Amino acid sequence: MVSRVRVWLNRTYAENVFFMDQLRRNPSDRAVEIHATHGDPDSPVLAAADTAELEPEGLSAAAYVEYALTQCERRGIDVFVPRLHQAAIVAHRAEFEAAGTALLAPPPEAVAVFEDKVVAYQAVESIGVPVPPWWRVRDADELLTAVEELERLGHRACFKPAAGAGGVGFRMITREPFSLSQLKGFPGPQVPLDLVLESLRRAEEPVDWLVMPRLEQPEVSVDCLTGPDNRVRLAIGRTKHGRRRGFTLHERWLEPARRLAEGFGLHHLSNIQFRMLGDRPVLMDVNTRPAGGLHQLALCGVNVPWAAVRLALGDDPGEISPPFLGQDYTVVSGPRPLLPVTVPRQRTGSPTVTGTLDALPARPTPVEPRAASGALG
Repeated sequence: MVSRVRVWLNRTYAENVFFMDQLRRNPSDRAVEIHATHGDPDSPVLAAADTAELEPEGLSAAAYVEYALTQCERRGIDVFVPRLHQAAIVAHRAEFEAAGTALLAPPPEAVAVFEDKVVAYQAVESIGVPVPPWWRVRDADELLTAVEELERLGHRACFKPAAGAGGVGFRMITREPFSLSQLKGFPGPQVPLDLVLESLRRAEEPVDWLVMPRLEQPEVSVDCLTGPDNRVRLAIGRTKHGRRRGFTLHERWLEPARRLAEGFGLHHLSNIQFRMLGDRPVLMDVNTRPAGGLHQLALCGVNVPWAAVRLALGDDPGEISPPFLGQDYTVVSGPRPLLPVTVPRQRTGSPTVTGTLDALPARPTPVEPRAASGALG
């Protein structure tokens, strides 16, 4: 009898409830039990898991590794999919393997390259993958220089943190003064240059921003599954143009994604994003983790989360080609169950753990489900 597989997802995106669903509906018909941890008791991944706990807050990266090792040993985790503190965790891969846990994550060298977007762009350029023009900015004078140069080249400037994920901190620069027109409708990403410069000059510490031209649609996110031999097993592009989404196997997107995944050893699941600069695609970002929208590849007849778990366990799925490309689609929000409002109870008597779920029932039925979005939740 084939044993069940125990998978842990730590502080992951709300959308990964679908990742969990696909693991349970795997084509091998193998039993999968899922453990989830999070800092938010209302994360839908906690309710979707078979067992769940609240994570302790305020741990350093080193302390979090110790916490993670304890979880793996206590819970009998076979495959750990780390998001929070990924870099620190993969640096201790041997210790997790000694505990019987495989890490579904790249090696530390690959994670380190793509933690900092400036380091990443420099490394990517060295292997011939095109990137947009960029400037690293730390103060008002550097920002103004970068914006003026981009405008001279006919581009609109935008900026984002040099380290970060999920579009957090992304803003587009405008020369228009702040006015009531910017208070109409929903808040947008545009910020007047004069206000940004004033804020930087008042700031007590330097920022660390990447300034670059605003890139055009379509955006294409290539999901890659890469083995420890640096060979890509699967690469499929997900296209985004406004609300419309679809899929592509065009080599203008897949070839540079494969080059990155294989050249930098982006083992297991990665997501490589491109946008257009004029008439050519350029790299926008590289995520060394499963994308929140990975489950959408089910519309192409493939179960990528399960293939990744098989690969992590040493059961190589071989090269995977989608049997078809799904039709164009859009994404809408919908309800997902949450844990009952009476749970979690805070465990008393432990000054270091600030909210462990005590005696959490397996996948409880909540009293009143709340809607879950695709944000980190």
